[in-house]
Amino acid sequence: MELGWKYKKRLNLASSSLNLSKVNFNDINGGFELRLRFGFLGLNKLVPKIRHRLFCFYKLLKFKSLAHLNLNDLFESFQRLKVLVLGDLMLDRYLNGNVTRISPEAPVPIVSWLHEEDRLGGAANVALNLKALGAEVFLFGVIGQDRAGGQFLELMPQQSLDNQWIVSSPERMSTLKTRIMAGNQQLLRLDKEQTNPIPASVEIPMCHKFKEVIENVPIDAIVIQDYDKGTLTPTLIAGVLKEAQERNIPVAVDPKFRNFWLYKNVDLFKPNLKEVKDALKMAISPNEQSLRHASNLIREKLDNRLNFITLSEHGAYIDDVMSGHLIPTQPRNVADVCGAGDTVISIATLALALGLEKEVIAQLANLAGGQVVEKPGVVSVDPAQLKKELLDQLIARN
Repeated sequence: MELGWKYKKRLNLASSSLNLSKVNFNDINGGFELRLRFGFLGLNKLVPKIRHRLFCFYKLLKFKSLAHLNLNDLFESFQRLKVLVLGDLMLDRYLNGNVTRISPEAPVPIVSWLHEEDRLGGAANVALNLKALGAEVFLFGVIGQDRAGGQFLELMPQQSLDNQWIVSSPERMSTLKTRIMAGNQQLLRLDKEQTNPIPASVEIPMCHKFKEVIENVPIDAIVIQDYDKGTLTPTLIAGVLKEAQERNIPVAVDPKFRNFWLYKNVDLFKPNLKEVKDALKMAISPNEQSLRHASNLIREKLDNRLNFITLSEHGAYIDDVMSGHLIPTQPRNVADVCGAGDTVISIATLALALGLEKEVIAQLANLAGGQVVEKPGVVSVDPAQLKKELLDQLIARN
């Protein structure tokens, strides 16, 4: 099988010292045998990267539509991906209790404390979703040298996440979201955070850590999760996008308002409907015509390949310059919408890295996002449940 130019680019094999002359794939019992002939000048360290990229290319040939998905191959392919996650880190704290009476001091419920729990949140929740599906994750972000930051670092190895790419700064306050819960009902949320842009003393070490990974690891995709908490400065965003474009690494972005118009030429741009309305300062309806118009306005400024607009109970809309698809959502018993966007961008990124068609990307991500809203608090996707729901959809279509 001879590779076309766009797939050679996709494999990220550009090098003046490397001459990939021929690739042959033989399917063997659901696996494959790979034989390479290439010109080679002292580049032994590149061979694992080449094999890894070629495996991903082989897999993307098999996943062009939802109707033709081989679920075992799909989930196996997730496990071979290496994803870099960059964004605002948070600690989510849950104070759980019971409510049996109203306070005599004010018309508010009295919560009798039962237990409390800390969870990784923000961009770290994106990392947890990616890990849940088997991807290798490199998480980048900033925390403070405070109690919440220390608890964040303690939680990371418990979730099999490496904390060596986290910058801990005495100039920064860790973002802490405390939710008071009665059963599955959230009564109050208290945010402790610092949202001004990080200073150069924090930005520079982050850039160095990013360069260290990007130059030594065959990253398959980059996720930027922006919560407007100040981690993602214009300089950092521009540097990351430049490095990714030079290496042909697909980038997926979940933006917020402050940096909305800085994410140019990315592969997948995933705002929600409210964020699109705020950025464009116009009314938008959750129908295909209105969404297509809004997406075109975004693309005129950003020149992104895919715009993926999430619509809450109305599903999701995805398009490129050629066409768009409005994906309805499944009926769900919604318990908590917290973290659903993290799940959606995680699954969409894995699908993007495998080269799936845009409609399949949206269907997979929309299904996963719908799954997590049925559970209280910020939770990760359940791979077994996702696979079952995908199988049910495939059976229904056939």
